[in-house]
Amino acid sequence: MKLNSILTVVLLTTITTLSAQTINKFDDNGKRHGIWKKNFEGTKVLRYQGKFKHGKEIDTFQFYKNIRGKAVLTASKIFNEHTNIAQVFFYASNGKVISKGKMDGKNYIDEWAYFHKNSDKLMTLEHYNQQGQLQGKRFVYYPNGQVAESQNYINGKRNGASVWYSVNNVVLKEFMYENDELHGPSKVYDANGNLKVEGVYKSGKKHGVWKYYENNELKETIDFTPKSKYIKTP
Repeated sequence: MKLNSILTVVLLTTITTLSAQTINKFDDNGKRHGIWKKNFEGTKVLRYQGKFKHGKEIDTFQFYKNIRGKAVLTASKIFNEHTNIAQVFFYASNGKVISKGKMDGKNYIDEWAYFHKNSDKLMTLEHYNQQGQLQGKRFVYYPNGQVAESQNYINGKRNGASVWYSVNNVVLKEFMYENDELHGPSKVYDANGNLKVEGVYKSGKKHGVWKYYENNELKETIDFTPKSKYIKTP
């Protein structure tokens, strides 16, 4: 009986030692290799875990927050072994996916989706270029799936039409942008789609004659042309 107990202790010690030797190791060139795990400093709470291949992240990495002494999953990255690109998921503390997309190093790239709180309904859909800048259409959605905002980006800056909608798909605002500045015709509507304001922006400032309506009737105009006088419609 004593011999069996001794053998059991020796076996467990050997397994524990071998397991410890396979974690947080370096290869002959001093690069991280194999399974790595790190805790938050001064705690036993896991901060991240993943696998390296001669210094390169591969497979799935998981990242955690320290919430009241417990490791709570906050993100996971699935790495491509041959590139710096990873498929990324961010999580709420209850484990729900709150956003997902691709990253190249620290840059967001390609399509990114964000979801409403406590729901799997899409909240925002964005697209990024390879430099991590917003590129192309960006949409924001109401919980019912209706588009709330539609904007267009070129190299991280708004360019072209931006449109805002009500939850009932009524256009509320239409603005034009150039190089991230308001530039071009703009219109504002009420909740029923009736025109309230229309005018033109030039390099971020109101320009020319702006018209203001009430109950579909023109109530006043203001001329924003430099050095012009205020003109009120009778």
